[in-house]
Amino acid sequence: MTPETMTPLPEGQTITGLVSGILRDGEELIKQQVALARAEIKADFQRGVRAATLLGVGVLALVPAVLLLAHMFVYLLHEQGGLSRWASYGIVGGAFALLGAVLVAVGVQRFRSINPMPDQTVEAIKENVRWMTNPK
Repeated sequence: MTPETMTPLPEGQTITGLVSGILRDGEELIKQQVALARAEIKADFQRGVRAATLLGVGVLALVPAVLLLAHMFVYLLHEQGGLSRWASYGIVGGAFALLGAVLVAVGVQRFRSINPMPDQTVEAIKENVRWMTNPK
């Protein structure tokens, strides 16, 4: 570069001062992104708690209904199918056990696929740290 094309530093500024200012700004940016990630995680957690509460109340309301329906099916098989009561209870119990096992397996699979971290924010923080440690 020739001296004519170089832009002068602002009055009272040194290159060291400018670089340290850039680094301070980078540190502040990382602090803000970490705070944003915390806020995102907290909001996701609160939504999860609300959903779990509704789910729990719904399950509590369904328990007596399922028990009554199971007894209804037992007596339906006993009276209309001519089966003994123990066989009717075995068939209905086995059907509910199978349904429960399938639902538990699907639920476990879905829980394993959940990623609680805000991926975009974490990636932005990593990029900023890489830039600050190796500014090329």
